[in-house]
Amino acid sequence: MALPGTAREVLSLRALNRATLARQLLLARQRLPVAQAIERLAGLQAQAPNPPYVGLWSRLEDFPREALTEALRRRRVVRLSMMRATLHLVSARDALAWRPLLDAAHQRGLLGNHKRALEGVDRAQALAMGRALLDERARTSTELGQALLERWPRSEPASLAGLIRNNLPLVHLPPAGSWNSHQNALLQRLGSWLGKDEEEEEQGAATQDDLLLRYLAAFGPATLADAGAWSGLTGWKAVAERLGTRLRRFEGPQGETLFDLPRAPRPDEATPAPPRLLAEWDNLLLAHEDRGRVLDEAHRPRVFTINGIVRGTVLIDGFVAGTWKIERAKGAATAVLEPFARWPEAGREGAGQEALRLLAFAADAPGERHAVRVARPAA
Repeated sequence: MALPGTAREVLSLRALNRATLARQLLLARQRLPVAQAIERLAGLQAQAPNPPYVGLWSRLEDFPREALTEALRRRRVVRLSMMRATLHLVSARDALAWRPLLDAAHQRGLLGNHKRALEGVDRAQALAMGRALLDERARTSTELGQALLERWPRSEPASLAGLIRNNLPLVHLPPAGSWNSHQNALLQRLGSWLGKDEEEEEQGAATQDDLLLRYLAAFGPATLADAGAWSGLTGWKAVAERLGTRLRRFEGPQGETLFDLPRAPRPDEATPAPPRLLAEWDNLLLAHEDRGRVLDEAHRPRVFTINGIVRGTVLIDGFVAGTWKIERAKGAATAVLEPFARWPEAGREGAGQEALRLLAFAADAPGERHAVRVARPAA
């Protein structure tokens, strides 16, 4: 550890990689209750229903799909718009604590997508109507937009619904967000779903200082720009200044200032990292402005598609070395692994074993036949 007034300790790329993998439970699978695991991970991105299940499977020992489904049903975990104004699964406790802090990100999203369409709409009145409609019963986003359209017929129903979604914390009620569930979600206010009144919701709110500490626990060491990319919020310099000695500072591979919790795990860079298959939109690839700790920029176009998909990826020695997908035919499923370059034999064998385990986890029906195919790397 560097002494005051001396140079900061420098973290190599591999050291940064291993620290992040340790926080994200990707060096060794853990045995944790679902809600606790999701808190450790600082939430799971959840645009589609199945990726969070795969994300937990890749991190937890003997994780059954029913465990997450039950956590959603029992309201221990909720699906709602959170960081970056994007759908996430978070624990009920974190939803109440964090969602008020993320209002600024939601307001930017609203202005960016719906500003012109909402011209002439009395927003306070629309919000009051939206709240009343949701207090009456849970509704889909389409139903909200159509109901408000009766009052503002010159607006767009999707924008009217967006006004409500970006101003009120709305839970996607189960079975939405459950495995293979793709129907339009019924929405309900977070406090109503969790049985909290407005005063209780306000009392549970966290500060931005709290949020940075939780972010670093899950994704550190990291820059303040990384915290902004993850959250969609600004103002992190002032937060770091307030936290002062509660944070430790390092120098990153490119000379950048990295912040971390003093006692957070930072394994030796030689720590083995077993092959892992990560879900689509996995947080490991979305929680930093600079993804170089896990993904070479040259491979980014093969992972982040032009239509907004973040493909399922294969980690070899801790770094993204390829992608995966499941192809299904009648009574059969094949995991197709697509390396960016030739994998070492141990990595190829380990990734294949992981793929077979994933097929068993994701099986559509008993007796489904499973196979793994490793594609030839592109020249």
